[in-house]
Amino acid sequence: MSTTLFNLQQDHIAQLQRAYTAILTDQGFDSLAIYSGHASVHFADDHMPPFQTYGHFMHWVGLADVQHSWLIIQPHQRPQLYLYAPADFWHLPKHLPEEPWVAEFDVHFCSDKISPPLVGNAAVIGDIERLTSNAQQALAAEKQPEPLVKALDEIRLFKTPYEIACVREANRLAIAGHQASQAAFIGASSELDIHLAYLAASRQRESNVPYQNIIGMNSYAGVLHYQHYDLSAPKQRYSLLVDAGRRFRGYCADITRTYAGPDAPSLFGELVTAMHGLKDELVRCVSPGVSFVSLHEQMHRHLADILVAHDLFQGTAEQAVAEGVTRAFCPHGLGHSLGLQVHDVAGLRHSDGSPAPAPDNHPALRLTRTLAPGMVVTIEPGLYFIEMLLAPLRQTSLPINWRLVDRLSPCGGIRIEDNVAVTESGFDNLTS
Repeated sequence: MSTTLFNLQQDHIAQLQRAYTAILTDQGFDSLAIYSGHASVHFADDHMPPFQTYGHFMHWVGLADVQHSWLIIQPHQRPQLYLYAPADFWHLPKHLPEEPWVAEFDVHFCSDKISPPLVGNAAVIGDIERLTSNAQQALAAEKQPEPLVKALDEIRLFKTPYEIACVREANRLAIAGHQASQAAFIGASSELDIHLAYLAASRQRESNVPYQNIIGMNSYAGVLHYQHYDLSAPKQRYSLLVDAGRRFRGYCADITRTYAGPDAPSLFGELVTAMHGLKDELVRCVSPGVSFVSLHEQMHRHLADILVAHDLFQGTAEQAVAEGVTRAFCPHGLGHSLGLQVHDVAGLRHSDGSPAPAPDNHPALRLTRTLAPGMVVTIEPGLYFIEMLLAPLRQTSLPINWRLVDRLSPCGGIRIEDNVAVTESGFDNLTS
């Protein structure tokens, strides 16, 4: 790993120390224990699902698979990392990488699960409800204080240069997977084979992906979180939608691309091109001071223009928005905050921690903040042919070209998604 990234990480840890010191002092806490969390077995089984470390723990340590461990933060003191590393011949013992950032912590390797040593007025956060009752009772601390958690969520919303570098690298690795997916689609592969091509090219195990890859062909491209992989390639290839990511040092990429297949109507290919153009236009609008809700509404106005320009809606663009036509063709939000979690924290709150819910007419919107430097967001306009959503419109007299809609329905839908950092002067598209 480059010296530059190591230096950025050390600066990142120093910035966290300053921010945590200010927050803990302001809220009257002498120490904070952050629990990494741990996986639990499936019901009536001895097998565990994939695990992801608690985000506030990962914010410091940058490792996504740390379990049964504690991080102790005290104002003006070095962070204390209690790493669970039992003697175990069934699994590879836990160890830290030989990297400079490790020297910023006092590291204690623990062969047994411990209760964290707390000082003074203490707080503890993390998935502590899953600790044993005895372990919970041993925590002489305020558990999950809401003002503290909200304040820590808020600092995670604004990424340091190190964090943005990690998201950029996650994007680079994910892009290789998307290129391999497109090649596999051209080669008439099945959804499963496209998924495996993505994993191989992005260099990751399926248990390490930040979210389950969405690999949808034909009508399945219109299932927003399609969760299956057909084992056989379809006889006709209308479309492929790939929504898939990658982690790097805990930070996520979340990229979507849609491709027209050889059996798709030519209009579908034109719509894919138009949606790329819409995505690019919205990315160019990312800037400090811009309301993400307004950007989402702008997406609907331009989506209406696309529907009218391609004869899917034979009224005006203004009518398409006002009558809810664009919401039927795109039911999800424009995007969300991105970081240690794919749908990162604090997107639906004001900076003071008070609620900032999605508007009533856009309930799926996951980000309602005004953009500011350091935020990383996704920009993902969509255009889908989902009969469940379009059926109510068929009962109206709205001038929708149902003949074209029905021709395009086998293609499922289109989503194009990039990851964008907000800079002091505008934007930095991390999905170049």
